[in-house]
Amino acid sequence: MGDPVAGVENKALIWVSMTMEEMRFSEEMLTMVVHEDEVRIKVMKLDAAAQLPRYAHAGQFGDLAADLFAVAGVTLEAGVTIPVATGVAMEFPSSHGALVEDRSGLAVRGVTTLAGVIDPGYRGEIKVVMTNLSAVAVEIKAGDRIAQLRIVRRIEARFVEVSELVEASRGAAGFGSTGR
Repeated sequence: MGDPVAGVENKALIWVSMTMEEMRFSEEMLTMVVHEDEVRIKVMKLDAAAQLPRYAHAGQFGDLAADLFAVAGVTLEAGVTIPVATGVAMEFPSSHGALVEDRSGLAVRGVTTLAGVIDPGYRGEIKVVMTNLSAVAVEIKAGDRIAQLRIVRRIEARFVEVSELVEASRGAAGFGSTGR
């Protein structure tokens, strides 16, 4: 058997020198790790017309987020913010939640999303808070992709009060600090 180079964070080992049999064994281990990292999210349709979230592009270079779909048509008047129903509720594992993100095609038309955090314990209908920043009404039809659902690992940080912070090159420079 060869020498292990590094244990990558998803437990896969890279071997320097291998026999064919050892190579097959390592491929099986990698396959098991891929399936071990799979996150299963239960989705319940609350309306027969609802669509489950889905990735437009899957695989190695697939999408970072799954599409969410409107369950019914709505008109987003100029300057208005409304919740748009998806007709689905989800059960996330306690280790994961989701962020609701804009779709670029809607964003360039002035339609954006707000309030996009879905906690692991939430079991109600997923509604997308949409705002129309444009000067004209935007029609959303039933079945339209309205947002993207990005699955994220839940990390519970411990916040510690201190009297000072370690200096960093950016310091307190905030909005516009890069000159753009």
